Amino acid sequence: MKLRRGALRAALGLALLLLLLLRPASAVEPISLGLAIAGAAASALTGFISYPRLYCYFRECCLQRHDRRAAAALQENLDRRLFGQHLVNKVVVKAVKGFLNNSNAKKPLALSLHGWTGTGKNFVSKIVAESIYERGLQSKYVHQFVATLHFPHARSINVYKDQLQSWIRGNVSLCPRSLFIFDEMDKMHAGLIDSIKPFLDYYELLDGVSYRQAIFIFLSNAGAEKITEVALDFWRNGRTREDIQLTDIQNALSVSVFNNKNSGFWHSTLIDRNLIDYFVPFLPLEYKHVKMCVRVEIESRGYAVDEDILTRIADEMTYFPREERIYSDKGCKTVDAKLDYYYDF
Repeated sequence: MKLRRGALRAALGLALLLLLLLRPASAVEPISLGLAIAGAAASALTGFISYPRLYCYFRECCLQRHDRRAAAALQENLDRRLFGQHLVNKVVVKAVKGFLNNSNAKKPLALSLHGWTGTGKNFVSKIVAESIYERGLQSKYVHQFVATLHFPHARSINVYKDQLQSWIRGNVSLCPRSLFIFDEMDKMHAGLIDSIKPFLDYYELLDGVSYRQAIFIFLSNAGAEKITEVALDFWRNGRTREDIQLTDIQNALSVSVFNNKNSGFWHSTLIDRNLIDYFVPFLPLEYKHVKMCVRVEIESRGYAVDEDILTRIADEMTYFPREERIYSDKGCKTVDAKLDYYYDF
């Protein structure tokens, strides 16, 4: 059966575009013949396939996923993989989804995630990255900073400030939807994070660059005591953790973090100027949540779940307060290592 003329032209155009795309950059000469061929190919493909979309099929592009797809992927992954954090699920999904779908945002999105080690802060930031970019944390548009690794010396704080500003400015210039993750905020030198204040503020442009599509996520253990205090009060009053609302914690959490001298947010202008959109509390995990983590990890490795081993691993974890033993003091952080001991992987 003969191809229709339009389909044939589209196929030829696609082949030409692929040839141009896959050739080394040095081999593409700016001569009139090359431009004519490219122009003819683009014309042939009008209404069939767009050049940016084709290019992004082979190379990672900024704004890789449609915003609605990213929001749906985020909701699905949090529902399936995050345990015991109803506030996180609700707040992060609504905040990120609303921001991605807002074509006229007035400022970048800034989320500050707080809670004990092992409650899921890094895990959630990873899921957010994977929802927006297929390569997740490996994407060239996702930038992760660890305080003790990237900013270790207090004497170099002014150098770090300049470097951080240059890094953010350069990357947002390349991709407006850049994602920046700051880990170990509780170990960051006070005052350093204030250097990025202009990028989080309500400016339309700074030196010709708009930062309004960027996303900033901060991770910290600071404020975990206040979160636990609220959770214990609910438990002792016979109320479930699911009864806890964001309004029960957020204000007290932000004040606690702002006044914590051991936090990178100590008296920070980011908090003082209300540039953090949400302080997201990660509740301490209970015994049942630890068991959920163990189960999912076993299944992810392709092994049948041994209920006896699952229970033993959960029982080996230490819990607090000492009398009630309600919450795991390491959350799910050591589950992976304990599985290596019990299973011959």
